[in-house]
Amino acid sequence: MQFDEALEVQRAMAIYAHPDDAEFGMAGTVAKWVKAGVEFTYCMVTNGASGSQDPDMTRERLRDIRAAEQSEAAKILGVRNVVFLEFEDGYLEPTIDVRRAVARQIRIHRPDVIFTMDPTMRYGGGYVNHPDHIAAAEVVLRSINPDASTRQMLPELWQKERLEPHKPKALFLMAFGNPDTIVDVSAVVDVKIKALLAHRSQIDADSVDFIKGWMKEAGKKKRYAYAEGFKVLRFEEEGARRRDTRREERKAPRAHGRRASRSTTTSRPARRVR
Repeated sequence: MQFDEALEVQRAMAIYAHPDDAEFGMAGTVAKWVKAGVEFTYCMVTNGASGSQDPDMTRERLRDIRAAEQSEAAKILGVRNVVFLEFEDGYLEPTIDVRRAVARQIRIHRPDVIFTMDPTMRYGGGYVNHPDHIAAAEVVLRSINPDASTRQMLPELWQKERLEPHKPKALFLMAFGNPDTIVDVSAVVDVKIKALLAHRSQIDADSVDFIKGWMKEAGKKKRYAYAEGFKVLRFEEEGARRRDTRREERKAPRAHGRRASRSTTTSRPARRVR
């Protein structure tokens, strides 16, 4: 799938804290991309076992309920792979064990694009962000540099498991305010809502109007009926960057007159390993 002139996507991966996190912020984009032929993987970092006020509910029961709900939602959207890392809901921190588990999945599935939440979002609009959201997103940032992309970081992943380093082409951060990229999901909004409602332990039909209202607001700037917004970071491969530099050098007009001495010629910056 060609997202734009610069970004071709064959595989994508959403890495998030809890069941329903992905459905809230990006399920429309997931459904749209899957229809366009993108192979999608979900990686749920926690077990979702804390998400209930019911005094009769147990963590073990809720874990199983929410895993089943997430699997159902993924099936509705056409997500091919669902990975459950099973760290404890509510206790997530960006420890080396969590980082290794996430980096392993990135190296296995090798996505062109990774989706996660924005780790800089702490509070706003009467809402305090869940610490698991922040921790999971922080782990994703660390996976891009250095955990999943650097050979000598977590060397056991390639030495023992034969998982080569991998860096995505782009990172999409779910943005509930001031996005720089808007995706039109008008044609798949009903699929998104159906996937959300699969999370029966968390969401009821009364929430639909609120969610649709948020999506309408996200689409106003582009005049889309429904949209989802993201902050997008793009990562160029070293080889592609060098090719582009040489191409621009060939296009640049040559200066007439005295040739610059070696000491005044701008040198190519050293390649950064980390």
